[in-house]
Amino acid sequence: MKRILIIISISFFVFSCGSKKTVVTKKSKKEPTEKVVVKKKAPDEKIEVETKGSNMTPTEAYIEAYKSIAQKEMTLYNIPASITLAQGILESASGKGRLSVEANNHFGIKCHTWTGAKIYHDDDKKGECFRKYNSPKYSFRDHSLFLTSRKRYASLFDLDVTNYKAWARGLKAAGYATDRQYPKKLIGLIERYELYKYDDEVLGRNPSERKFDDTVEVDKAFHVVAKGDTLYNISKRYNLTVKELQALNNIKGTNIAIGQELKVK
Repeated sequence: MKRILIIISISFFVFSCGSKKTVVTKKSKKEPTEKVVVKKKAPDEKIEVETKGSNMTPTEAYIEAYKSIAQKEMTLYNIPASITLAQGILESASGKGRLSVEANNHFGIKCHTWTGAKIYHDDDKKGECFRKYNSPKYSFRDHSLFLTSRKRYASLFDLDVTNYKAWARGLKAAGYATDRQYPKKLIGLIERYELYKYDDEVLGRNPSERKFDDTVEVDKAFHVVAKGDTLYNISKRYNLTVKELQALNNIKGTNIAIGQELKVK
């Protein structure tokens, strides 16, 4: 009996030594590294309107810089390039006004429901909100969308796209501007700088094919003030004295504004 117990004890000891636990170590998976990419804000795009070293006036330089954009908008939205350019010249002071320089806003479009960048500027009221764009081309596009998306301007698109006289009057009638002389100012700019030729280019039409009724004779009794004009040089152009010019227009000082219409007869 004692012998049997000894044999059993030895067998149990040998079995215990032979059985070892296997420990499995799992390698932890490496967590993926998430990279955060911060997009840099696109810098404002400027279209330079150069007049230094050239014989061009600021208005002529403005037309040269933006005529192709106005023509593209005409192609896409059926708004006469001549009207777009004339409005841009008038509203932006040939690209020299604060809104156009600091906000690329060439048409004086206010914020309304705009959620983009803004600039505050004194207009009809002090500190009014105006839209700010990264590039002038977006201002031209917004001008097109502004006209095409509002019911009050819908009647404009029933007009002949070459009849800028009707477009100028239609804009005023639809409430685009409060200035009673607004149509005359637009027409005066279009005639003075022959902006209608850019409409003809888009349509592939020879300017000589333009009907007489499509053009508007500029009223010789008035002068539309352009960039660089002064009472002195205007008076010389029309054989007047400064005092006579002031009297005709009930002006006491010498301050005049771009787009202002002055009697010269």
